[in-house]
Amino acid sequence: MIPPKQNADFVCDMEKVLEVYKRPYDSDFPVVCLDESPKQLIGEIREPIKTESGKTLYDSEYVRNGVAEIYMIFEPLAGWRHIEIKDTHTRLDWAEVVSNLIETKYKDAKKVTLVEDNLSAHKPSAMYELYEPERAKKILDKIEFVFTPKHGSWLDMAESELSVLTRQCIKGRIPDKEKLKKKIEAWEEIRNQKQVKTIWRFTTSDARIKLLKLYPTIIT
Repeated sequence: MIPPKQNADFVCDMEKVLEVYKRPYDSDFPVVCLDESPKQLIGEIREPIKTESGKTLYDSEYVRNGVAEIYMIFEPLAGWRHIEIKDTHTRLDWAEVVSNLIETKYKDAKKVTLVEDNLSAHKPSAMYELYEPERAKKILDKIEFVFTPKHGSWLDMAESELSVLTRQCIKGRIPDKEKLKKKIEAWEEIRNQKQVKTIWRFTTSDARIKLLKLYPTIIT
């Protein structure tokens, strides 16, 4: 979804993201995208039927087993992704996912640029609720936060990777978190082995032409 009219806030944040996506790959300064999505866990009352054509038919009756929150971490130029599954979607869950990322996968990086939606749960201050001040500051000092604009989640490449995950791996009914984890881990391993990358083509110059209506009229 894109704002229907001139919006300086939108174009300012959009151009910031687009400039980040122009950067070449650098393992010392990786660009990482983060997005999250809920997955309804649904169990079967009756065994699904497999047709001769390979299609699976599910009974209209089912049982709800809660919701799992899926966090997609994606480094598009490296072709690497990692998925974390949480029970809830809070600022503390977000802080835990991000801190694990910084302290493990990117512990040797000099600075990590983190592109994500500007959601209320994405609060850097939550680090100080989880950790002692020294550790919280050390984590935050390694992150450059870049937020997509409101109505601009399409600018987050992790959202596209989540869409691929949904289509290829978790589109059907999954009864519990353990089975969800197993399916996702297998998908993640295969996709990482292939090093499936995303090269962003839409540039600031493109935006100033194709999304011209979003740019404020300059008063002279």
